[in-house]
Amino acid sequence: MTEIAAARSIPGPTGRVVVVGAGVSGLAAALHLLGTGREVTVLERDAHPGGRAGRLDIGGFRLDTGPTVLTMPELIDEALAAAGAPAGTGLDLVRLDPAYRARFADGSHVDVHTGAEAMAAEVRRVAGGREAQGYLRLRQWLTRLHDLQRRRFIDTNFDSPLQLLCPELARLAAIGGFGRLAPAIGRFLSDERLRRIFSFQSLYAGVEPQRALAAYAVISYMDTVAGVYFPKGGMRSLGTTMAEAVSQAGGEVRYEHAVRRLERRGDRVTAAITVEGTRVPCDAIVLTADLPMAYRLLGRTPWRPVPLRFSPSAVVLHAGTDRSWPQLAHHTISFGAAWEQTFDEIIRQGATMTDPSLLITRPTATDPRLAPQGRQLLSVLAPCPNLRTGATDWRRSARRYRDHLVATLEARGLSGFGSSITAEHLITPNDWARRGMAFGTPFATSHTFAQTGPFRPRNTVAGTANAVLAGCGTTPGVGLPTAVISGKLAAARIAGAAAVARKGN
Repeated sequence: MTEIAAARSIPGPTGRVVVVGAGVSGLAAALHLLGTGREVTVLERDAHPGGRAGRLDIGGFRLDTGPTVLTMPELIDEALAAAGAPAGTGLDLVRLDPAYRARFADGSHVDVHTGAEAMAAEVRRVAGGREAQGYLRLRQWLTRLHDLQRRRFIDTNFDSPLQLLCPELARLAAIGGFGRLAPAIGRFLSDERLRRIFSFQSLYAGVEPQRALAAYAVISYMDTVAGVYFPKGGMRSLGTTMAEAVSQAGGEVRYEHAVRRLERRGDRVTAAITVEGTRVPCDAIVLTADLPMAYRLLGRTPWRPVPLRFSPSAVVLHAGTDRSWPQLAHHTISFGAAWEQTFDEIIRQGATMTDPSLLITRPTATDPRLAPQGRQLLSVLAPCPNLRTGATDWRRSARRYRDHLVATLEARGLSGFGSSITAEHLITPNDWARRGMAFGTPFATSHTFAQTGPFRPRNTVAGTANAVLAGCGTTPGVGLPTAVISGKLAAARIAGAAAVARKGN
């Protein structure tokens, strides 16, 4: 069980709750609220649950169009248990080993194991005994970093920055949590390849390793220590399992019910009105849309001294192929020779990568049922600028960039990749924007210092007494684990932290 520090709950009646969005944050909120006896209705615009963890079926291939990396699945178990789901009725999970395979421009590769002994042996193989000892010290540091942050800084509703003043803050500072990520990793490892493996994750938080807070190495902890998992049936199983649990616990999930506006009386939301005109009354409401859309629905945009900064986006090529490549694990990171230049291009120049580093996911390595017999399914993710910072006209450039990705992968050893494709689907920032994601990024607001912890957009909005936000744009942040936590934190705002923590026990 995780604990929730005491924070203000919304005032007034909260018996009937509407949750807008059946993504993992909304479903987590619904499950925790059902566990406290609330009446919950979830309104979802799509015909299925999942939100950003989307799905698409083409040519017999079952595509996951959102996140492909699952860590900390116990958070989903906690949400299911809060609503009374018996132990062991959740996802059919496979722990991936290796969690990743990293391939480099010099032809070398590193298998990233989450077991200490196995990973130390792999580091020793590629970089020698001194680096292996450095890895073991790094692993201990990552674990301490996670343990210090989890309860007081991640699983917490903040009402004021003064809540930071706690013993854990001093301990976090003492172990270097407020330094910079890349130098922090460099204290333990000198091999450039290994440094990349333990720091590349910061890009998905919207900050390059040289500038990211070392505290964000907690993402590396999740990937390289806690373990990476894959649910049989694909990542779409997350939404399906959670939505079924909502229904079994007495909640209602209404699909193809997009919310058009909110009805208000004074400072309280009294109902959600759908595009079709259906009125769904509520005593409290949870909004999981991206922040700009949520603020538009509420008619309130909190003042900030500087505008919100949003993370880079990504182009994703989903490809069903008639052949496979043995060098690919379930997750393979294909690093280009460039490194700091890559971050400069994406974040400051607003340009696509000239020497891209790519995340290649092959879910059929673990679950062959996701493709027709004898076929493989690959998803290739290429970070790119969001629509605010980028200058690319994706309507004109999408096909050309797709061909660039194919050529890059073929040059890196996936011979015949282009000609092997029998079904494909390309997602660009324009597509994310059409889904309502601000500036065309699925990674939402970035994790700069001014958008971290109590400085991150809060899950309550001044001027509205009974609305709570959830999702990766608000606290605690980006990623599947934090999105699930955000749903629990939203439930705590409505039902009270003690009630939610007790039901999660």
